[in-house]
Amino acid sequence: MAKNTYNKSGNNGNSYRKEKEPEEKKSTPKRRGNNRWERMTAAFSDPRMKLSLGLLLLFLSFFLSIAFISYLFTGKADQSMVGSVNETPIREAGAETENWLGVTGAFLAHWLIYKWFGIAAFLLIPILFLGGYKIVFKRELFPIGRMTQFSLFTAIWLSSLLGYLVLTTQQQEWLGFLSGGIGYELASFSHDLLGWGTLLLIAFALVVFIIYFFNVTTIRSFNVKINETIREIEEAGKEEVHIPEVPVVVPSQWNSIPTNNDPDLAKFAVAVDKVEKIAVEKPEVEPVGQSMHFETNLTTPKRDIPRKPTTEVAFSIEQPNIADIPLTTGSPIKTEIPFKIEDSLPITENIPVLPFDKDALPPDLPNYDPTLDLAHYQYPSLDLLDEQPIEKAHVSVEELEANKDKIVETLGHYGIGIASIKATIGPTVTLYEIIPEAGIRISKIKSLEDDIALSLAALGIRIIAPIPGKGTIGIEVPNKKREMVSIKSVMLSPAFQKSDKDLPVVMGKTISNEVFVTDLSKMPHLLMAGATGQGKSVGLNVVLASLIYKKHPSELKFVLVDPKKVELTLFNKIERHFLAKLPGDEDAIITDTKKVVHTLNSLCVEMDLRYDLLRDAECRNLKEYNTKFVTRRLNPEKGHRFLPYIVLVVDELADLMMTAGKEVEQPIARLAQLARAIGIHLVVATQRPSVNVITGIIKANFPARLSFKVTSKIDSRTILDTGGADQLVGQGDMLLMMGSEIIRLQCPFVKTEEVERICDFVGGQRGYPNAYQLPEFEGDDSGGKEEIDLANRDSMFEEAARIIVQHQQGSTSLLQRRLKLGYNRAGRLIDQLEAAGIVGPFEGSKAREVLISDEYSLEQLLNKMNDDRK
Repeated sequence: MAKNTYNKSGNNGNSYRKEKEPEEKKSTPKRRGNNRWERMTAAFSDPRMKLSLGLLLLFLSFFLSIAFISYLFTGKADQSMVGSVNETPIREAGAETENWLGVTGAFLAHWLIYKWFGIAAFLLIPILFLGGYKIVFKRELFPIGRMTQFSLFTAIWLSSLLGYLVLTTQQQEWLGFLSGGIGYELASFSHDLLGWGTLLLIAFALVVFIIYFFNVTTIRSFNVKINETIREIEEAGKEEVHIPEVPVVVPSQWNSIPTNNDPDLAKFAVAVDKVEKIAVEKPEVEPVGQSMHFETNLTTPKRDIPRKPTTEVAFSIEQPNIADIPLTTGSPIKTEIPFKIEDSLPITENIPVLPFDKDALPPDLPNYDPTLDLAHYQYPSLDLLDEQPIEKAHVSVEELEANKDKIVETLGHYGIGIASIKATIGPTVTLYEIIPEAGIRISKIKSLEDDIALSLAALGIRIIAPIPGKGTIGIEVPNKKREMVSIKSVMLSPAFQKSDKDLPVVMGKTISNEVFVTDLSKMPHLLMAGATGQGKSVGLNVVLASLIYKKHPSELKFVLVDPKKVELTLFNKIERHFLAKLPGDEDAIITDTKKVVHTLNSLCVEMDLRYDLLRDAECRNLKEYNTKFVTRRLNPEKGHRFLPYIVLVVDELADLMMTAGKEVEQPIARLAQLARAIGIHLVVATQRPSVNVITGIIKANFPARLSFKVTSKIDSRTILDTGGADQLVGQGDMLLMMGSEIIRLQCPFVKTEEVERICDFVGGQRGYPNAYQLPEFEGDDSGGKEEIDLANRDSMFEEAARIIVQHQQGSTSLLQRRLKLGYNRAGRLIDQLEAAGIVGPFEGSKAREVLISDEYSLEQLLNKMNDDRK
């Protein structure tokens, strides 16, 4: 009783479940019914069932055509037989029937013509034929929906009109089949109510149908709608698919591009499965520098899932931009970019001399020219680079149409309607810009990234929702055939040739095939990441080659750090022109970790010295300072000098962080924070963009970040603060983030042989006597041997020494664990062990080297130290 009472109270979750069990049992039959409905739906969705149904509709259309035509000649003779068909055996009725298709043909024709619609019953045949043709051949000769509306209305209207004529002429005996039973009865009923006003009613019905069928809103637009409908019928009825031939235009033929009235660019139509109509407008060839468009109106495929009806989807294709095609074709032309400091500097006569003291320079001196030290220096010519044919990304109209249909179909499965789609063809990917219907959440489309990739069978797609600065959503789909972007093609472009940036770097081509050139001095530092083999080293070579092609050796110096020891070795040949190094170093390219730390600290010293010069000159940045120095407004005797830009290039940051840790992180962070104004810029690359390598301090001071393909979304978020880098397709495909904007680019490809030819050309000329000398860094390398008094050793010195030798690991944390000491005392013990020669010097994050190999040697050393102490 207690248990039953407790269940009735409803205070227990178990009792609640018991009360709900009967309801669950009641719902079981509903689930079975749903399964039965699903099986029926699956059966009708079988392609074989669809094909059979289409063939059946075609058969019925031909069968009714023959039966109706035969009825016009044999209808009266078969009328008595049809009336007694239920009383006569089928064989006898068939023998008496004169219809060409026997009893069935006579019976169907009698009912559809004589009993129902009369001669207007012929209008039912096109509905059956068009429906079957669409199912069997996957094409539409005419929009079946509009044809059905037209045929049904015309059948009823024409039957009514003929019925009124039969009624008023009293010729029902031999003209009755013209109107049919339905038309005659409707006319008779209307005549009894309205009399001759029946004709007005019939005419009014025709006008109303025309208004709705042709979507007429004003009287003036009626003629326009009629012409549009006729044009739709003509285009939809075409059997063949014609693809317009867009002329290939080379720069020498730009003045002879055909105009918009060219008859060769004809209209074409493509019939696609599950698409109601496709009307492809005439492509217009626009002037040079603009894009070619194909405007396509397409209906959204019908879906079983209820959603907002979509009438049309506007689809346009944007062809590659030809504005950035190289200015030369055929044989390469030597291109020299002379350095003219006067172009960017004020005239000396209009600038007053601002002396610092009474020993100021005389005002009549000419401008200082830093290039005179290498007055005969020649810029590398573009014929050092390999000639590559100008090949655009080949994406056919069929591929674009197929991808568009799959995107529309996939989104339609989830109830997302599309208003229009625009395709922009790029060298690596094609961007589909879609405008969803009103009321669609952007996050809903963003969540379908994997579903769209599955439907397109693409290597990886990227959804931009929304595209910054546009009211569209972008879907980037990789091209089946990619375009290789050569470094020569982008360097020949006007965007690079006419660039007036301080440190121009050609990054590659955008999705719209425009050459993207950026200014390293405005970045001001660049952080690069990407998995192995995705293009980081090529990207670094492109950055270095761009700067070498545009800058004089007196304006630019490189500090190259290459822990891999093989990636940047080719640039050794330009040591006396473009490289900077520490005094006394043999190699200008730094590969040793200890030298890297010294070099970074030396750059920090250089930074501080430059800031002192800017302070004395009352300038805010390097450009203002050099302008004052060139115009003789700064006195060299006061320590002023022309300051070149310095670009620090680190090929692999992860290795440096593992071996040196904080010793590398601190100077890099200082340079990233402060070095922008005085012309020191950093380009740092790593293949492991983890938080241990790209720390918060480093990341915060690199607003410009570039990512090639990475292995996971976590790495993408680490380098770019967002996903997308894991969806790239590799081989130079990259994302460049500058501020809050992310741009997808295809990095140019430069071969090792091309880099070698550039370096040989520059290195073969007369250079400076030595590489650019960085200030010497005075570090504390003593380690404290002389500062530590071994006579006052710690009481646990010997025990600590035995533990270190026993484990062969010179670690402070080991002494903390084994001797249960604090960090400070353990650190002092390590310093004393180093002073005694038991462990080696500090090596960053690595454990110190143990210099005593066995305990016997240690005991001898300890005994000797004890004897010396006495």
